[in-house]
Amino acid sequence: MPDEIGPHELATIVRQRIAEAADPAKAPSMQAYMKSEMPYRGVTAQPLGRLLKEAYAEWTLPDEQSWHEAVLLLWDEAEFREERYAATTLAGHRLYREHQQPHTLELYRHLVETGAWWDHVDGIATHLVRDILVVHRDDLTPMMREWAVDDDLWIRRTAVICQVGLKDRLDQRLLADVIDANLDGSTRTTPPKSPYGREFFIRKAVGWALRDHFRTDPDWVLAYVDERGARLSGLSRREALKHNVG
Repeated sequence: MPDEIGPHELATIVRQRIAEAADPAKAPSMQAYMKSEMPYRGVTAQPLGRLLKEAYAEWTLPDEQSWHEAVLLLWDEAEFREERYAATTLAGHRLYREHQQPHTLELYRHLVETGAWWDHVDGIATHLVRDILVVHRDDLTPMMREWAVDDDLWIRRTAVICQVGLKDRLDQRLLADVIDANLDGSTRTTPPKSPYGREFFIRKAVGWALRDHFRTDPDWVLAYVDERGARLSGLSRREALKHNVG
C-alpha cells in the first residue's frame, strides 16, 4: 500500500524526481517547440509519465483538501513546465476520482486561465472537465454554455472541446450551442463582431469537436455544417469534414 503524505512533501518529491531525470540538452528545443516562456527540464513525455506514475503510486494524499493543495503547489509554484504537467496528471489520477465534482471546476478554470496554451488546456478540457460533465450534466451543461461566451479565449476553447471522445454520450444540443456562440466573425467575409470567432484556436477547436463527433454521427455533423453555411470558417469546415469520403 502507498504511504500517505502531505501536499508540500509530495510536491517536493515530484520536483526532485523531475530534476533528477532532467536532460538539459533537450530542454531548449522543447521550450522552443511549445513557444513557452517557462523553461523545461528536458524530460520528455514517456519518462515523465513513468516517474509520475511511480511517485503517485508510492505516495498518496489523505483527502480532497490535500489533493487540491498539491495540484496548486505543483502548478502555481512551477519553475519548469514539466511541473505543471505533473499537476494536471495528479489532478486526473485515478486515486482521486472521487474529487471530480462540480465545485472542482473552480480549480480547473484557474488552470485553464493561467495555463493559456493548448498543451495544458486541451488535456484539462478533454479529460478533467469532460469526466465531470459526464457524471454531473445538470450542473455542468449550463456552466459550459456560460464558458462558451466567456471573456477568456481558453475558457471558450474548453467549452467547445469538452465533449471530445464522448461518442454516443455526447450532448448534440450542447455541442451546437457552444459552437454557435463562437461563429460570429469567424470567416473573412463576415464582420468580426467579437474577437473570438476569428481566433485560430477557436476555429481549430470547432473543427476538432465536429470531426470527432463525425465518427459517431456523420449525418448530424454534415447537417450542422450545411446549415451553418458561410458562418463556418474554412478551417473549421475542413477539419469537420476531414473524414468525409462521400
